[in-house]
Amino acid sequence: MSNVRHFMTLMDFSQSELSELIQRAIQMKQQWKSGDVTQPLKQRTLAMIFEKSSTRTRVSFETGITQLGGHGLFLSPRDTQLGRGEPVEDSARVISRMVDMIMVRTFDHEQLLRFAEYSSVPVINALTDDYHPCQLLADIMTYVEYRGSIAGKTVTWVGDGNNMCQSWMNAARQFDFKLNIACPKGYEPDAALLEAVGSHAEIITDIKEASAGSDLISTDVWASMGQEEEQAVRMAAFKDYCVDAEVMACAHDDALFMHCLPAHRDEEVTAEVLEGKQSVVWDEAENRLHAQKALMETLAIHSGLIQK
Repeated sequence: MSNVRHFMTLMDFSQSELSELIQRAIQMKQQWKSGDVTQPLKQRTLAMIFEKSSTRTRVSFETGITQLGGHGLFLSPRDTQLGRGEPVEDSARVISRMVDMIMVRTFDHEQLLRFAEYSSVPVINALTDDYHPCQLLADIMTYVEYRGSIAGKTVTWVGDGNNMCQSWMNAARQFDFKLNIACPKGYEPDAALLEAVGSHAEIITDIKEASAGSDLISTDVWASMGQEEEQAVRMAAFKDYCVDAEVMACAHDDALFMHCLPAHRDEEVTAEVLEGKQSVVWDEAENRLHAQKALMETLAIHSGLIQK
């Protein structure tokens, strides 16, 4: 299928396509809650490859494909030849001949790109060490539900220049907002990506300065999965990067707080902020389900699996 499309980062879709996808996600959420059930992916199978474990990713994708009328097939390294050394290219060619769509949650982004290159069906990046675009679809959807368009707004990212930070950087380009990145020296995002994003993103080391006038503040744990051995070093490096009431007070009065979860209360964010009135983390978590349903439907349409 030469016309197959993949979703590796937010840059794989145009700005208008992303805006349409967000609106479709909001519509699908409303339809589901009102009991208006449609099943565009009836009898279709989503293979879910997890080299990295997850709560929200598995529950949201498996529930999402079920709500669309299809079936989710959970595959871990223990269950497949991927964990026994079969080349990624071979696994991609075999699995994609048997299923209709594949989501992959893994470590190495280059390995994911290789998998997609050899897949004959759409492949979704459900997280790599470099990017987490599905989370950003949910985050932007949540902002739009609460405040309308994010274009022209200011978002502050607090913490590591990790896969979430780099996905926020792509989002700043694609949804046309300003991103302030508050991170300690030595933990900056990829320099080439920062250059590509241009004036849409800026590193401001001081957390309160970065948060000033912000419409949204987002953060993540200081040590991600696979970085546990760095925990003590990171705790020291990030000790001044906790999102607390003082930091939120630097932002606009109606600023929202987001976190991709799981959260470590009183480390990267205080319990007061996480559970406070400005926090939208639970809606944000739920919206993974609906944003990914819209994504799966969109990819299925682009790849000719279903008619629009």
